[in-house]
Amino acid sequence: MAKRVRQSRRGAAENVISPASPFIARKIPFFDVLTEDELDKIDAQVDWMIENVGVAFRDDPVALDIWQNAGVTPTGEHGDLIKADAKWIRSLCAQAPSQFTQISRNPDRNVVIGGQNQVFAPIYGAPFVRDLKGGRRYATFDDFEKLLKLSYMHPNLHHTGLVICEPTDIPVSKRHLDMVHAHLTLNDKPHLGAITEKSRAQDSVDMVEVLFGKEVMDNNICIMANVNTNSPLLVDRVVTEAIQVYSGRGQAMVVTPFILTGAMGPVSTAASVAQAMTESMMCCAFAQLIRPGAPFVMGNFLSTMSLKSGAPTFGMPEPVVSNYVIGQMARRLGLPLRCGGSLTASKIEDGQAAYESADSMHSTMLAGSNFTLHAAGWLEGGLATGFEKLIMDADRLGSYQKVLSLGLETDDNAFARDAYEEVEAGGHFLGSGHTMRNYQTAFYEPKLSDSENVESWEENGAKDMRMRAYDRWNDMLGQYQAPPIDADKKEALDDFLARRKSELPDAWY
Repeated sequence: MAKRVRQSRRGAAENVISPASPFIARKIPFFDVLTEDELDKIDAQVDWMIENVGVAFRDDPVALDIWQNAGVTPTGEHGDLIKADAKWIRSLCAQAPSQFTQISRNPDRNVVIGGQNQVFAPIYGAPFVRDLKGGRRYATFDDFEKLLKLSYMHPNLHHTGLVICEPTDIPVSKRHLDMVHAHLTLNDKPHLGAITEKSRAQDSVDMVEVLFGKEVMDNNICIMANVNTNSPLLVDRVVTEAIQVYSGRGQAMVVTPFILTGAMGPVSTAASVAQAMTESMMCCAFAQLIRPGAPFVMGNFLSTMSLKSGAPTFGMPEPVVSNYVIGQMARRLGLPLRCGGSLTASKIEDGQAAYESADSMHSTMLAGSNFTLHAAGWLEGGLATGFEKLIMDADRLGSYQKVLSLGLETDDNAFARDAYEEVEAGGHFLGSGHTMRNYQTAFYEPKLSDSENVESWEENGAKDMRMRAYDRWNDMLGQYQAPPIDADKKEALDDFLARRKSELPDAWY
């Protein structure tokens, strides 16, 4: 485990990691914005789309055979359009669990996905990285390892995802092996597996089975995978083959329509929400045809765009509302939900990034996203992972975690009657017994915020938050220690990595 270091407000030492809950058990109500009648209208639109519009399952004859064996005949110009009875599709979706546990090699890190629980994971998929001193550059495996270590060490991130950045110095054909191996050995939080090609998905599942063993994997969810549909209304081979591999092995799939409203969906938020529901539900039904009861997370990633330039926009009011609505719809359907997190189109950690990320993440939190990918580190519309942004976002996640998990306590201690007996009128509570009993846990204190007076701030270098975040992540890496792993399992993973890399030719696309 990483070391725990006490922090003084003016000292140089930084509390780089502290124990935290492995996930959030939500205690506050969900923020529901639609009436039951309005939800009925969206459900009716979804049913209409399933039965009359359909979803294309393209370039995978095996997937079409699975549908045909279930009694659905593909139609359309390409012979791959799946239309089905909506009640049947809903009955298939009902087979997926509303809640499941993804285990980790450290049992204290297991996460519960679904129900009242919320899990935060870092950015996924950026080809570039940025930091205060190195600037913007193509990501390397060294960057990937550093970001993975930071995600492992930070107490407000419960899950490490997979592609925290894309290590572009390793051939595309092999980099999934290095990434999964790193998640398994440098980290003991849960993570995702590769999806970009069927053999890479299989490699991910096989590596996890090397670590946990066949019997454990037969009876537990040890890995999840996240994949996007090709909106509008197209499910390609990457999606269907990933579902075949992961769901077929009893592991969890997250399928997320990525809809830029106005391009991959209508400009109407209601229509795009219904479209996202349709695409996710058809994939969930497909997973149940492969293996009844296969765990499935319904993803949602709706964003607006500039209708003048075509550029994606983030943190806007329409996606915020879509988060609230999709949360209601997912709970109605009985499926765990995945939403986006601290999203921004800004290129650096500036005011735009702060406002857009806060609006996006706050709505994700209130909506009840059970698994939040991109909760920290997202810059430039997802093209870049920011080292400082990762730490700044994760710092704020601690505030969200306290709001969600505590709400407002109303016990005898919370009402502090003894403090009123001790403190006279016009006095102060700073030294009261109640304050002394509770001062360590009473308030959330973000590690990166500076609340001191200006003289103290100047004395300590007049650093802005970006510079404080830069110092913090460097301090963290200086104190990183890999979590312990069984030597035989580590050797087996190393052997698997070496063997598979020797079997694969280098390919850069």
